[in-house]
Amino acid sequence: MSEDNDLQLLLKELVDRVKSLEAMVYSTDNILMKSGLVKTETQTPFIQTGSALPDADMIAKMDWTELDDMVKKINGE
Repeated sequence: MSEDNDLQLLLKELVDRVKSLEAMVYSTDNILMKSGLVKTETQTPFIQTGSALPDADMIAKMDWTELDDMVKKINGE
């Protein structure tokens, strides 16, 4: 029973420490946040609907401008 209590106390301490570190990192006064090294918003993935992506044979027959346009569409540009 003592081992369970010790383990539970250790887990509580670890959770509290992680929460304090998260609060420190995401604080607006933090130098990391001000410098832009911490991102709070990430890009949303682009899901193409309606048309299928080209297969390897179609890609092999494309010229560089078509490939560039396809990559821009995939990136959502």
